Amino acid sequence: MNLQFAFLGSLGGFEIFVIIFALLLLFGAKKIPELARGMGKGIREFKDATKEIKDEIEDGISEKPVK
Repeated sequence: MNLQFAFLGSLGGFEIFVIIFALLLLFGAKKIPELARGMGKGIREFKDATKEIKDEIEDGISEKPVK
């Protein structure tokens, strides 16, 4: 498995293992699912907000100007 990130270069299996191990040491096994759940909720809220803004802009463009 080889992941590519512009700022990291290529990550191999050993590097991913070291990152996961460091996360386990820092946060503990019980805290990681809570952190992932919080990140998921944040991303979902961001997507919903951007969708609402996009819909408002499209509605504003599609409305005919009142004369």
